[in-house]
Amino acid sequence: MPSCTSTLPVDAPLPRGATDVHVHVFDPVRFAYAQGRSYTPGEAGVAALRERHAQLGIERVVLVQPSVYGSDNACLLDALAQLGAERGRGIAVVDLERVTRAELLALHAGGVRGIRLNLEVRHEADPARVLAELRRAAAVADLPGWNVQIHCAAALLPTVAQALDAFRVPLVLDHFAGLRAAHTDTAALPLRELLELLATGRVWLKLSGFYKASSDAPHHADLAPLARTLIAARPDRLLWGSDWPHTGGGGRERDPARIEPFRQVDLPASLAALRSWTPDAAVLHRILVSNPAGLYGFAVDAAA
Repeated sequence: MPSCTSTLPVDAPLPRGATDVHVHVFDPVRFAYAQGRSYTPGEAGVAALRERHAQLGIERVVLVQPSVYGSDNACLLDALAQLGAERGRGIAVVDLERVTRAELLALHAGGVRGIRLNLEVRHEADPARVLAELRRAAAVADLPGWNVQIHCAAALLPTVAQALDAFRVPLVLDHFAGLRAAHTDTAALPLRELLELLATGRVWLKLSGFYKASSDAPHHADLAPLARTLIAARPDRLLWGSDWPHTGGGGRERDPARIEPFRQVDLPASLAALRSWTPDAAVLHRILVSNPAGLYGFAVDAAA
């Protein structure tokens, strides 16, 4: 079952319009997983997501197509229909070689606002292949209000920078762009490369899945120096995501023949950490409300 409990209360109400920009929905009973997947998660549907967000005070959400569904976005679109346009947006996965303009427009009508390149799940490390894929994505994802979301290792940030001029839409980097808590030297790679990408104003960063970058759960004190550096540099290009329902709880060896448990993650503690890293309520509001409203097209008045 997805983690829906916590050891800590939310220390203060979140601002109106608070947005979680990185969650996944799994509904294997109605939507079968793809063959050849690397893991098999349990069920984590819209009802459980609503429950978790109600506990946290989160009003808006961006659903991200998980790798177990491949490029079949039926579950994602169904979940977006359940959530409604005021609350939900989606990031799809498409076959860059075969997707048609009509299919992209249909995704847009269903609430999708971009596509995801999940390079990390494939352990893709070849810069030439990554550059070619980024350029294909740039040619495909050019609808107004869209973005291209990239999940990759920090070592690929120079390749992302090399491809940046090909894009007519913003780029969004998942999960601290692959950096870890130890990356605190602004003069050293890869933090310097990330800061240079953020400085362009064309790249956004998700402060998401804290447990991927930190070894100090639940409060993630080891992430504080990195997070504060990023917040000080470009608070207008940062987003927050829970990574609910927290896949990867079965250990390092993944067996798709077995249902993998979800991690137990204390999201109130993560939100308390985020609050402690921001200098004031205005910056917290920007990360949780204003930035995602602008990037994903949520109504501005509802986020005031």
